[in-house]
Amino acid sequence: MGQSAFLTNLSGYIPGSFKFVELLDRFYAAQHETGFIHRDVTFGTSEAYAQAFDPNSTGPNLLAWSEWRAFRLTGDKNRIAAVFPALMAHHRWCRDNRTWRNGLYWTTGYASELINQPRVPNGRYHHRHWAWIDACSQAVLNCTMLERMALLLEEAEMATEVATEQDRLIRVINSVMWNGELNFYQDVGPDGVFSPLKSIAAYWALLDAKLIPKDRLSPFIQHLRDTWSFRTEFVLPTLSADSDAYNARTGNGWRGAVWPHLTYMVQRGLNVAQHFPLAHKLALNHVDMVSRVHTSTDKFWENYMSEDLGPAEPMTEDVSGLTPAAIIPMVLEFVLGFSVDWPLRQIIWRRSLSPEQVYGVRNLPLGNEGTIDLLSDEDTIQIRTDAPITLIIHDNKEIFQTAVPAGEFALSLK
Repeated sequence: MGQSAFLTNLSGYIPGSFKFVELLDRFYAAQHETGFIHRDVTFGTSEAYAQAFDPNSTGPNLLAWSEWRAFRLTGDKNRIAAVFPALMAHHRWCRDNRTWRNGLYWTTGYASELINQPRVPNGRYHHRHWAWIDACSQAVLNCTMLERMALLLEEAEMATEVATEQDRLIRVINSVMWNGELNFYQDVGPDGVFSPLKSIAAYWALLDAKLIPKDRLSPFIQHLRDTWSFRTEFVLPTLSADSDAYNARTGNGWRGAVWPHLTYMVQRGLNVAQHFPLAHKLALNHVDMVSRVHTSTDKFWENYMSEDLGPAEPMTEDVSGLTPAAIIPMVLEFVLGFSVDWPLRQIIWRRSLSPEQVYGVRNLPLGNEGTIDLLSDEDTIQIRTDAPITLIIHDNKEIFQTAVPAGEFALSLK
């Protein structure tokens, strides 16, 4: 379920009729009447592998996050209307069956897709009665996505339902799961003890702008800058370098290896938190590393070393497309700096690269209304667009906004 949700990051970036977001339809087809959706469904059959009350049966719940992103890139309101009932029903099932009395959510190592990360003792296949920070943060994010969908579809009661849950959940997360000594969000045991590790799972909290109080945001993000924490030579490791279980030599799965889709997730969170320069720097580091390894091996890999150049162990070639599905939007959004919001007919371009050479993008889809080319040097942006847009340019601490009609134009930056 989680990997399929990440594959849909390409939705809206591929011209033509193919829609990556439709990969999620097989999960909706296998949904139970209770609202439960299996995490593993066979392609083409909607056959599920696990029973609902198995602790490992579902998660991570990223479906609404992926659907809303696809909507912002394509403007396809009809798809939101079609999938909203399934998304709402699954959220309610998770709220009824994956929470503790205080409203915090649980998962397992397997269901969280950080399978061998020992953040919860003996938690690979069982929740151990802990509250898990990624499951809780994803539930907050899910509430936000569902509220936006409900408002779009004029479902006021359901918008209020998820907004009320979100408010309560945010309060409990910040009361219980923030480790003030480390300035970090962590899993919490039934006795109130924090996990001994700092996991990349905590950075799901960045994806919702309302979750982290302003006075906690900078120290929380600082861990992404500290070389003894998450700012290793190649970014971002799944465990911080100062965690006892961190494996610098081999990566050992989720004990320190770099997974491109999780690095991209953190960059998306930094974008929400408006820490754009850091997201850009991390993207440059990560794309360069993946490119160099691809040049030497002629392959994309599922995960990479954090302190050496090469694939991490277990050394598994990426045959699912998960790595390119992270790298392509990472290049477009955080290296080149493009952000498309098609319902608003708006493109933001944060020009962070050196303008000494011409760079930009060709054939960037504009919903179902054609494509756009945006190419620039130091002084001029060359534009060809099939549809009128609002273009917002962030350049050298200046912001330009202009309405661009369909056609070909040159925009001076002098």
